[in-house]
Order: sequence, then structure tokens, then C-alpha cells
Amino acid sequence: MQDTTPGDSRLALDLALTVRHDGHGGVADDLSDLAGLTAWVREHAETLPDASELVLDEATLAAVRDLRAAVRALFARAVRPGAPSPADAAHLLPVPEAVARLNAAAARTPTVPVLHWADDTEPVVHRQPSARETDLTAVLAQAAIAFLSGADRRRLRACPAPRCVRYFLKDHPRQEWCKPSCGNRARVARHHERHRHGADRDAEGRAHPAAG
Repeated sequence: MQDTTPGDSRLALDLALTVRHDGHGGVADDLSDLAGLTAWVREHAETLPDASELVLDEATLAAVRDLRAAVRALFARAVRPGAPSPADAAHLLPVPEAVARLNAAAARTPTVPVLHWADDTEPVVHRQPSARETDLTAVLAQAAIAFLSGADRRRLRACPAPRCVRYFLKDHPRQEWCKPSCGNRARVARHHERHRHGADRDAEGRAHPAAG
């Protein structure tokens, strides 16, 4: 199926999804080191402007990870009253701190003064984004702001399947999980839970038979 998710939504989601289930009952972090960030940027070269010109160093990695924590905290707010992703539910940033962190990151876009001086007017200086530098954190923060302030935010959900820590955009009214495999896992878990409760009730009945 062709991905029709707008770029800002896709980029904001993909940043959040660098925290994921590791397939062994734990949580993996795709941005745990500089090599992981470099690989992620290369994978998103089509949606990140001037990706080949980005300076990726340890300071950038720390800034992106700080931004991701803010984005995930605001995703958790966006899905209320639903539960947030279990990956960070116990240590989410307070919303005001997350908002402040997001706005500060978005403001890191480098600007340069540009002179405008038309005939018979006084010279005027405006500031505009510099074409010579691109700050990765600012680009990601601005994408997250565009997503959180747009219509797609209302479709955001935290997948409730066992062990899943993903956020996703709900594509149709009956969609409950981020992908079919999570739906299958959730149904199997519910099936086992029903049988376990049934077995517990049977055992209790045998231990305490009704008087007759």
C-alpha cells in the first residue's frame, strides 16, 4: 500500500518510533549511538532537507534524543484519554517542559540578515533562514510542531498490543493496532487470558463444591 502520510507527520512519527520493541520482550533504541543516528538520517534523506550536509556529532545526537523525549511526551498527551506508549509511560516529561524543549529546538534554525531597499524607501532588514546550514534538531522540531498542530494529531494512537511500544496514525474507524501482527498477538493474548480465567474458576469450583 502506498504511504500517503504527509512528510511532517511521517518525520515526527519516525522520530518517535526510534524507540521500539526489540523482539525479545524489551525496548530497543535506534538512536543509542552516533552510528544509529547516522543510519537513521540516511534512511530519511528524501524527507530531510540537505541531509548530506548535516553535521552529525555527539552534541547533535544528544539534542535529537532530548527532542525525541519531548515529542513522545506530547504524543502521550495527544492520545489522551488513551494510555501512552508503555516504553516511557513511567518517566514522561511534564507537558510544559516538553513544549518548551520543542519550541527551543525549533528556534535553532540559523538565520541571516537580508537587506531590502526599494526606490524612494528607507532600507529594511529582514532575517531569513540560512541556506548554508541546516540544523537537524530544528528540522525535526518544526516537523513535530506541524504534526501536533495539524489534523493528523487526532488520528494518533498508542498501540495497545502486548509488548508493542509504537505510536501510529489510525487509518480507519475499526483499526485498533499499529499493524496486523500486533492485532494477532493481542487476540492470542486475550484468548489465553479467557482460558486462564476459565481454568481458575473451574479449579475454585472443584475446591469449594456447592452444598447440595
